[in-house]
Amino acid sequence: MHLDVQDLRNFYYRSALGRAAQKTVRAELARIWPEAKGQTVVGYGFAVPFLRSYLTDARRVVALMPAPQGVIGWPSNGRNVSVLCEETWWPLETGHVDKLLIMHGLETSEQPAALLKECWRVLGPGGSVLFVVPNRAGLWSRSDKTPFGFGRPYSQGQLENQLKSHDFMPVGHATALYQPPSERRFWRKTAGMWESMGGKLSMVIAGGVLMVEATKRVQASTGSGLREKVRKPLEVLRPKPEAKPV
Repeated sequence: MHLDVQDLRNFYYRSALGRAAQKTVRAELARIWPEAKGQTVVGYGFAVPFLRSYLTDARRVVALMPAPQGVIGWPSNGRNVSVLCEETWWPLETGHVDKLLIMHGLETSEQPAALLKECWRVLGPGGSVLFVVPNRAGLWSRSDKTPFGFGRPYSQGQLENQLKSHDFMPVGHATALYQPPSERRFWRKTAGMWESMGGKLSMVIAGGVLMVEATKRVQASTGSGLREKVRKPLEVLRPKPEAKPV
């Protein structure tokens, strides 16, 4: 079940916890994708808090928002790039996306297999997709006070296996949001310390979100189709039998 777009906007833009989550995840995204000059960047779900840095240099930025969630105009100070779309039917050309960010999209989808097929369809050769999902072992997936407490949380193995089964090849992963999902002043003031410690002690402290980057895997065709196509044209080289008089 998708969250309402107004609730997502209020969390990320109007709450201290949401702004802290936005800052942390955006920093990790900048490390994975430092630039997108001349590229097509697409976000699906509620990815707008993390797309702003690409507006200047990218060839095109598109923010897709599923119909059950709703849509808001974005950015507020420029030409709108937000599009309301069907969950598994995007108004994008096949194979033209260079960078695809899935945020609050996969874990809340009622058709995850069909959604992954659509991700595969739009991703171009050499492009990459980044899935950001709640970590099953983290504190954030256990609290319904944040958007990460809704939908299906994943472990890294679960997510990577699901991607492989839909012809994606995982190429990197990261974990973020080690700070507790609390609005209390103490936790907000020490958020930076928790993120720093979590990165060094990830085997002990579980982050709130998993980030898995993957590329498109294209398999070679198999079977006897090629041999059949080669064999049949050679029939025309054989002499035709002489016609018998009637």
